[in-house]
Amino acid sequence: MTSQQNQHQVVVVTGASGGIGRAVARAFGARHARVALLARGEAGLKAAADDVTRGGGTALEIPTDVADFIQVEAAAERAEKELGPIDVWINVAFTSVFAPFSEIEPDEFRRVTEVSYLGYVHGTMAALRRMKPRDRGTIVQVGSALAYRGIPLQSAYCGAKHAIQGFNEALRCELLHEGSHVRTTMVQMPAVNTPQFSWVRSKLPHHAQPVPPIYQPEVAARAVLHAADHPRRREYWVGGSTVGTLVANAVAPGILDRYLAKTGYKSQQTGADKTAGQPENLWAPADRTRDFGAHGEFDDQATPRSFQLWGSRHHGLLAAAGGGALAATALAVWRRARS
Repeated sequence: MTSQQNQHQVVVVTGASGGIGRAVARAFGARHARVALLARGEAGLKAAADDVTRGGGTALEIPTDVADFIQVEAAAERAEKELGPIDVWINVAFTSVFAPFSEIEPDEFRRVTEVSYLGYVHGTMAALRRMKPRDRGTIVQVGSALAYRGIPLQSAYCGAKHAIQGFNEALRCELLHEGSHVRTTMVQMPAVNTPQFSWVRSKLPHHAQPVPPIYQPEVAARAVLHAADHPRRREYWVGGSTVGTLVANAVAPGILDRYLAKTGYKSQQTGADKTAGQPENLWAPADRTRDFGAHGEFDDQATPRSFQLWGSRHHGLLAAAGGGALAATALAVWRRARS
């Protein structure tokens, strides 16, 4: 995409105030795009808008709870009125509860589902209402390896990501049937160093952490931008851990069940006790008065690059070697699970 096209590109990012959404907003701002920022927290939204503006883009802050379709529809209408026709809609916003399923209350599970699954449905509906009549536009669903592989302590989040996967596949089939030029694609993420581990509701005894290896949000953002520019691919996998997990789940899911039962509790917690009074974003934004930024607390453990992402973007060059590498990864995970 040329520099002039970037300046006229209109992008909507949900969950734009922190984490992957924040990194994605910055990246589009650096391309001088016009970016509508949807999130609940005023402080986080303002900081995200400042990031976009400093990068050379145009920012529009729209406080929005994606669980409410009326708010999402209003945000889409405002974005088009003030920025122009939406070219790209990126669904990122989510919340979660870290806890064994038996300790999650029905209203908590419902809230996670409304934000983390129905929020994507609402965003996609609002985008399609505008894109389909024009017969152009791209929707990017930010997913996770957990869209394929459930892990303990994240039943609500895994359920939402699995639901997004099925929903997006069904939608893609419908768009292909219609011969539509509107594209939808999904980006499956690895563990990412975002503020979620400091602000989601946690009932764990120790501080929550992403399962290593951990990647920086900028790795995720580069993948999202590439997917937005090349949406004909049905999905992208980011990080060697994502590839290994998905392949192992396809090859030996029962063994992986037992492996995660053994390791999944410890690997999602640090050795430190949970911080007293930790903010939560389940019912209200954690960044209403404080900006958390894109990065979480694990900068010292997170990597800023992913060879696998490069490989995914250049999959034609690696097709011959890819099959052997995936088989080797699956075998390694299987052997580790057996031991």
